[in-house]
Amino acid sequence: MRAEEATRLSAVIRAAGSEALGAALDEMVRHTLAFDMSCAYLFRFNHNALLIHNGYNQSVPEKTLAAYLRGGYLLDPFYVACINEHPAGLWRMSDLAPDSFFSSGFAISRDLHPCVSSGQGSEIEEVGFIVPIRPQVAVVYSLMRNLSKGPFSDDELAELALMAPVLSSVFELHCRLALGDQLVDPQRSDVMLEDAFIDMLQGQLTDTQRYVAKLVLQGHSSTSIARTLNISEGTVKVHKHNIYQRLEISTYAELFRLFINYIARTS
Repeated sequence: MRAEEATRLSAVIRAAGSEALGAALDEMVRHTLAFDMSCAYLFRFNHNALLIHNGYNQSVPEKTLAAYLRGGYLLDPFYVACINEHPAGLWRMSDLAPDSFFSSGFAISRDLHPCVSSGQGSEIEEVGFIVPIRPQVAVVYSLMRNLSKGPFSDDELAELALMAPVLSSVFELHCRLALGDQLVDPQRSDVMLEDAFIDMLQGQLTDTQRYVAKLVLQGHSSTSIARTLNISEGTVKVHKHNIYQRLEISTYAELFRLFINYIARTS
């Protein structure tokens, strides 16, 4: 290890447990690849997301970030991966996202999606390290690049992936030192539960219909939903028709607006 690499690594270790960790990590990573924004979140099943590093460089309005933290994260493929105990390591957002995600309301919404609100939106590529802390609890450290500068190359990501053991150890230490109160097992009474947005559908839909609505909102096509539920695509279409009929709506956009309105009411 070169002297300058050792210096950057020691700065990261010293920053664990403090608000300086994100900046120290960014400084270390920038010597491996260029990126425009970064962030780190603690994702916990049945608890609100927690922003532990804001590297959006003041390009994301506070209103958008607040909406994401209140519930927008429920549609984020990295969050879904974490609560489904996806393998640790470095992943492209595109590898985790459902088949229709990038045309979904969340992916293009300036109300909920931090990258879209930055004014770069779909022009951003995102990669992230998933660091499991305990079952259905994980930290995700994400790096984003404007595609006008070219996507992350396979060679860049291969080199970046070598940092996974260091990042895993550092974030585990950071959680022990700084986030112990956020990792207690008993649920607080004031949290937004993982499926809280389904509250807007209680009494109107069956359990299966609510789950289908959730998958639709997360960016799954009818084909993907059929595969996930092991049912026919025709049955999925019947479920979607009944969902829209019971909610007195007729389009996906109206379903997504119900979700937006629900998030707004939780503020």
